[in-house]
Amino acid sequence: MSSIAPTMASSVNLSGIGIANLPNQRHKIVAKRGAHFTVMVVGESGLGKSTLINTLFATELCPPKNYSRRHLKQLDKLTEVDIIKAELEEKAFKVKLTVIDTPGFGDYVNNRDSWAPIIDFVDDQHEIYMRQEQQPQRGEKTDLRVHACLFFIRPTGHTLKPLDIEIMKRLGTRVNLIPVIAKADTLTQSDLAVFKQRIREVIAAQGIRVYQPPVEQDDEQSADLARTLINTMPFSIIGSTEDVKLADGRVVKGREYLWGVAEVENENHCDFRKLRSLLIRTHMLDLISTTEEIHYENYRQQQMETRKFGEPKVKKIENPKFKEEEEALRRRFTEQVKAEEARFRQWEQHLIAERDRLNKDLELAHSAIKGLESELDNLQLGYGRGTQRR
Repeated sequence: MSSIAPTMASSVNLSGIGIANLPNQRHKIVAKRGAHFTVMVVGESGLGKSTLINTLFATELCPPKNYSRRHLKQLDKLTEVDIIKAELEEKAFKVKLTVIDTPGFGDYVNNRDSWAPIIDFVDDQHEIYMRQEQQPQRGEKTDLRVHACLFFIRPTGHTLKPLDIEIMKRLGTRVNLIPVIAKADTLTQSDLAVFKQRIREVIAAQGIRVYQPPVEQDDEQSADLARTLINTMPFSIIGSTEDVKLADGRVVKGREYLWGVAEVENENHCDFRKLRSLLIRTHMLDLISTTEEIHYENYRQQQMETRKFGEPKVKKIENPKFKEEEEALRRRFTEQVKAEEARFRQWEQHLIAERDRLNKDLELAHSAIKGLESELDNLQLGYGRGTQRR
């Protein structure tokens, strides 16, 4: 027995047991199953959200919007949520892509609570997935949890608007938030650099959480790429699905102007290639795992601390429109109460003044009566003296 053991050990050390082949097995499983990726785009209308999605995935996923009837929007219309699904294939690898669009956000004069449908949708997807995990059969689960949220910033050149700050604070704690500057070709390079710095300062000052690619210390090349992506945020974006022929004969995706062509994939013109690398080529798996391990787990933990197993979520039915009407009625009621109180005080002061006047008249009458009584007493006294003399 003792002579056989060293022989077996030496054979194991020479050939190995196959643990190092596990990544190859994992690769086969992932290649067979494919992947599921959900991206949400949030921003005002006209910032090129649909164009950017079509440019990123090199296909027409989002049809162009028709703004000819935009003026017919109802005044009480709220932010909508549109779901677009597609299946992409590249080199025999399939990705089930879901794009969540949010038309109507920030398009009105009063945008109060316009972020509510977006936040509710993100939370509802976590809730739906958690409820499915609690079922006896969990084979086919519907998963629309948002893996990446592209927040489009209007290229004003100033800073973030209060509406942008408010929704970014809420989204940053729920999803992997990636801020992008839309239509970056409308700003000069110097103005764009200043605009980026101002946005970074606001994000830091307001404590907004944005997605940070992991810096892997054991891989210098990946670490350098991650640092570059972190320093580039927010990404300046130019979206275009049109082919433009340059003076040197090359055909590129871009926008043609009188002064030249703004190329989509030219890193001197915009950060489109860096954004595509972050979303698809280098960090898609990290976005998926971060959603699973951090954002979903945070939601699950919060719900388990306040609810019993299997208990449905208590959802507040709050319509921002009804909330505004309720506040308007409350203000009107308060104003009416104040008006009635003012009228009551005025009436009370009038009664007090009338009481004082009547009391004064009564005192005068009482004084007159006393005067008449004294005169009567004097008359009676004088009449008595006259009778005695007789």
